[in-house]
Amino acid sequence: MDLFRKAKTIRLISHKDKYLIAEEDCVTVSQDRDGSTKNAVWTVEFIEGKNCIRLLSCYGTYLTASSIPFLPGVTGKKVIQTWASQCHSGAEWEPLRDGMQVRLRSQWGNFLRPNGGLPPWRNSVTHDVPHRSKTYEKVLWEVEVVEKDTDDPNMEEYESTFNRSRSASALMDSQNQSDNVKRVLLSNELEGFSNVKWRLYQKACIPFPR
Repeated sequence: MDLFRKAKTIRLISHKDKYLIAEEDCVTVSQDRDGSTKNAVWTVEFIEGKNCIRLLSCYGTYLTASSIPFLPGVTGKKVIQTWASQCHSGAEWEPLRDGMQVRLRSQWGNFLRPNGGLPPWRNSVTHDVPHRSKTYEKVLWEVEVVEKDTDDPNMEEYESTFNRSRSASALMDSQNQSDNVKRVLLSNELEGFSNVKWRLYQKACIPFPR
């Protein structure tokens, strides 16, 4: 929840680096690699008394988990846009943080899921329950803050904590990369040493001419 708490508007980015998009028909929700358009930006609305948010598109519609199957016989259901007059609990999403990313859970306990593959799956968005660990990772979204909530008095403290977390993460990545480089260099050095020993052994085994 805290990834949204200090944000006024955001973009959501999938594991394939695609942005969550509200299409111009004010019904369809999709994905696109171009996040510079206005329909990639969502306004965050907090629901009083609940650990949930609503996401409002640039068209005034809400990101909504419907009860409509995406295709007959599949478990995934359509994610659509609905107007405020049609808004119901399907427009409420519970953010579950995982590191610096988040999963968005619908009222049915399903997660906002970006799909890939061949049409009609390509660039579609559904809500579903991941049944495999790999699929569970695919429902992670990166939250990109477009406009901060400058009225929040705790913004400075939040930014400091966020930057420390990002710095610590970057430091760990740097250390891991350094360790990997050291292992490769050591492996190459040992391999080179073994080659030298083998050449010396071969020379030692060559008989002297009589």
